[in-house]
Amino acid sequence: MTNQQERPLLIRGGHVIDPAANTDAKMDVLLRDGRVAEIAPSGTIVAKYAEVFDATGLTVAPGLIDIHVHLRQPGQEYKETIATGTAAAAAGGFTSVCCMPNTVPVNDNPEINAWIQAPERGAIVNVFPIAAATVGSMGVRLTDFAALKNSGAVGFTDDGKPILHDDIMRASFQAATKLGVPVIQHAEDTRLTGGCSMNLGPTSFRLGLRGMSIEAESGIVERDIRLARETGGHLHVAHLSTKKALDTVRRAKQDGVHVTCEVTPHHFTLIDEYVGEYDTNFKMNPPLRGTADRDAMLEGLLEGSIDAVATDHAPHALHEKQQEFDRAPMGITGLETALAITLQVLHHHRKVPLKQIIELLSSNPAKLVGLKGRGTLSPGAHADVTIFDPNKKWKFETQDSRSKSKNTPFDGWDFTGAVTATIVSGKVVYHRDRANR
Repeated sequence: MTNQQERPLLIRGGHVIDPAANTDAKMDVLLRDGRVAEIAPSGTIVAKYAEVFDATGLTVAPGLIDIHVHLRQPGQEYKETIATGTAAAAAGGFTSVCCMPNTVPVNDNPEINAWIQAPERGAIVNVFPIAAATVGSMGVRLTDFAALKNSGAVGFTDDGKPILHDDIMRASFQAATKLGVPVIQHAEDTRLTGGCSMNLGPTSFRLGLRGMSIEAESGIVERDIRLARETGGHLHVAHLSTKKALDTVRRAKQDGVHVTCEVTPHHFTLIDEYVGEYDTNFKMNPPLRGTADRDAMLEGLLEGSIDAVATDHAPHALHEKQQEFDRAPMGITGLETALAITLQVLHHHRKVPLKQIIELLSSNPAKLVGLKGRGTLSPGAHADVTIFDPNKKWKFETQDSRSKSKNTPFDGWDFTGAVTATIVSGKVVYHRDRANR
């Protein structure tokens, strides 16, 4: 008999939803040696010596995957570390995260890429780096895409510093296409947004703040789609926020352009009026938009034009957010609330099936960045599992967050839908006390 840590894990009695395998039924799942060993109707798996996880009344899904997080390490450990960021991810049901390259120094070479993935960083979920597309994310000279991919990068971006020059973006598509990976673009024409701190609209006018126009996002999306069509590259638009940009993406998809996009929970839940009286916990980039744009994001999710939900988890220290609104940094945390918000807004309020929720948070993200053997519970897949109660009522308290930073607009919000357990490589890395379910 093997020791306790190496025992197989039998998840028994849960309702398994695996869109990639077209599974939506009460099933048992056996995990062994870091892989899914067997999945079968409840009560039919015989697994001697297996540890049993009672998932009765719960939903069992392929591990959630967040393709847009900022873990801040190396260089900004006072905001977040890989250890604390992945602890927050596990509490939010995420078994894998893809981290952005705007670290200090920028993740633009294989050495930094490898350092991020080293066991010494203390990650408790899988970490897949997205490397810088240009050296130092300065938009001038391409990084070595092949070397970065060989060292673990799953995509390329200068996130936060959009690639503005056509020739550099074109070359990025050409290099990435050879490797079969996406170019991810933060769609913002920074030539139009200098000094801006929120959405351009009545609220920015009332507060006396410079606002970002819709065209600053949609113009870059239009340019990038043109280059993706020209090169045959895969464009992934990060944190989409405007109806005009989404309409452009929708048309490009219909025309056969390889373009995908994501939206954050805050962009399909909140609007710019929530800024209130200069609350910096509602300051992010892209900014919260007006009602029409928020509703367009919801429609895009419902109809399938938007491919994934991603958090853009962006931790900042308290002293940084406690500044004048136009001086405070942009970004909020989001790993621990993403599933709950998505369940509440889409499933409970809009009646979106759980299968579609899991596609947005697991199977689709896996496809977008080529994480083979993830986003599914098929036999042989990685033993990454998220177990949640879609009807659990709970309150999110920022003080209980596992993130090092607490900059969230959702402190004190009541939710319906909560993570029960997060399993990575067959090991339970987060477990909510079921007595409090």
